[in-house]
Amino acid sequence: MKLKADIPDIGSTPSASVIIAKYLREAIISGEMSENEPIRQDVIAGLFNVSKIPVREALKLLEAEGLVIFYRNRGAVVATITEPELAQMFEVRVLLESKLMQLAVSQMNDGHITRISEACDRFIAEQDASRWAELNWDIHAAFYAAANRPFMMDMLRSIHDKIERYMRLQLAVAEGLANADNEHRAILDACKHRDSEKAVELMKQHIIGVCRDLYAHLPGFTGFDDDI
Repeated sequence: MKLKADIPDIGSTPSASVIIAKYLREAIISGEMSENEPIRQDVIAGLFNVSKIPVREALKLLEAEGLVIFYRNRGAVVATITEPELAQMFEVRVLLESKLMQLAVSQMNDGHITRISEACDRFIAEQDASRWAELNWDIHAAFYAAANRPFMMDMLRSIHDKIERYMRLQLAVAEGLANADNEHRAILDACKHRDSEKAVELMKQHIIGVCRDLYAHLPGFTGFDDDI
C-alpha cells in the first residue's frame, strides 16, 4: 500500500489513532485507495511506526464516518457506495442545502458575497484536478456561512467526504468544471439581489444536475430518477 502524503513517525502518542485516521481518510476521499481495497492493519502499523491498536481505533473512526467497512474473516476494506445510497445522499443534500440557502440569503452582507466570489474565482482558476472537489466544497460552505448552522454544516460535510471521489469524476468529465462555475455564479447573482427563492431553486437544480451527471458516467448505474 502506498500513501502519497509524507508519513510522520508518531510512535505511540495518544493522538496516534486520530493522525492515522486523518491520513487514511484523505487517501480514501482522494481515490488513492480504491473501493473494496483491503486495509491491512499490520502494513498501516508499519508505515506509521505504531502497534495495531491505534490503527484499529483509526479504522473504527472511519467506519463511523462510512468510509470503511469491517467484514468477518476479511478485516477492514474501503467502503463502496451503492446506487441507492448515492441517490439518498443527494436527496439529503437537496434538503439540507435548500434550507441552508434559504436561511443564509437574508443574512448575507457584502463580506459574505465577496468571500463567495473569491471562492468561485479560486475554483475556476485551479489547474490541479485533484483539488476541484475540495474547492467546490469551499464555495458551498461560503454560500451557507451566513446561515450560522454548524450542526447542519457538519452533516453536509460528512456527505461531501463520502462522495468526494465521485465528485472528482463528475467535475472532470465533459464540461463539468465550466458548468459548475456558471451555475455557482448564477446562484451568487441571486444572492447579490437577496433573491432567496431564486437562489434556493438554482441550488436545488445545481445539485440535481450533478447527480444526473454522475449517474451518466458511473459504470453499472442504471439511471437517474428526477424525483430526487
